[in-house]
Amino acid sequence: MPISYWCILIAGLLPFFTVAIAKWGKRDFDNSEPRAWLEKQTGLRRRADYAHRNHLEAFPFFAAGVLVAQQVGAAQGSIDTAAMLFIAARVLYTALYLTDKPSARSAVWILGLLCVLALFAIAALHG
Repeated sequence: MPISYWCILIAGLLPFFTVAIAKWGKRDFDNSEPRAWLEKQTGLRRRADYAHRNHLEAFPFFAAGVLVAQQVGAAQGSIDTAAMLFIAARVLYTALYLTDKPSARSAVWILGLLCVLALFAIAALHG
């Protein structure tokens, strides 16, 4: 299986990691209304929830980029490189979000977006 497919799996798991941080160890967690409970959180828990949401938003665009590039038969090395850079950007994005570094986080978010756009460019240049 290509590395880029493993990257899709990792990108799909990132939201579970961040929401676990948001919920972990808090005794008053309300599993009947988890979203309402999360909305009341502050600090690290709030930022972890927001990172969770952003991972969910970024995932479809990334997965589509990988799959489109694969579908057209673009160079596997280029696809894998863009996918791994996306994952690295998203992991760094998460760390910056959790440590409350908004300007750096936004810059890294843009890097992740550029990786996705690169996947579509790789596909377009191949076709």
